Amino acid sequence: MVKMIMHGCNGRMGQMITGIVADDNGIEIVAGVDKFGGQKNDYPVFESIAECNIEADVVVDFSGATAVDALIEWCISKNIPCVLCSTGLTEKQLEDVNKASEKVAILRSANMSLGVNTLMKVLTQVAPVFAEAGFDIEIVEKHHNQKLDAPSGTAIALADSVNDAFDEKYEYVYDRSQRREKRPAKEIGISAVRGGTIVGDHDVIFAGLDEVVTFSHTAYSRGVFAKGAIQAAKFLADKGPGMYSMADVIG
Repeated sequence: MVKMIMHGCNGRMGQMITGIVADDNGIEIVAGVDKFGGQKNDYPVFESIAECNIEADVVVDFSGATAVDALIEWCISKNIPCVLCSTGLTEKQLEDVNKASEKVAILRSANMSLGVNTLMKVLTQVAPVFAEAGFDIEIVEKHHNQKLDAPSGTAIALADSVNDAFDEKYEYVYDRSQRREKRPAKEIGISAVRGGTIVGDHDVIFAGLDEVVTFSHTAYSRGVFAKGAIQAAKFLADKGPGMYSMADVIG
């Protein structure tokens, strides 16, 4: 039985994961961390990770970028692997996470779903075909009105999947409102929509002469991310230091 700490346990994803784990015989949540109250959980909850003194095999994080620094330091000190799902991390934080992976197992993913990670793999294969034919590349992502960061981590990851196929020759553009010029060929436009209760919707658009090809992924429930995070936790629990991804979980 894998023993897990849920970091950000009282948020939407934390509660979704809590519910799914309750019916899973292979993993259990032994403690939670959340500075916000209001939820009754069947495990002890601490306001900060520094206060947590419960033994565990792995931490799953769905908190926020501001809580990541302390979490990573704690995981290193306790030698506990971490499934890091928070988005909106700064470049400095990403560097620190990479350095931390030399001391403890870290699985970082902007999106935990099987569909999105399969799409990323597909994009590395098809992007060169469309780019050589002169297609422009745009990404449009849509999320609920409570999401704090924009664009989404998934949108950036999708763009990275495309850009990796070209040795990062494309520039990411998030706003064209201050620019009056024709669209350069070597850019990927990334647009963010925020509204209602949209769980997650991503379109990767290849626009060519007289034709458009769009690769789309729509999440109808946060359950797809929760299930992926749980699978990642089971995978990572006994792993040594290193940086892992959902591609390792999928196999």
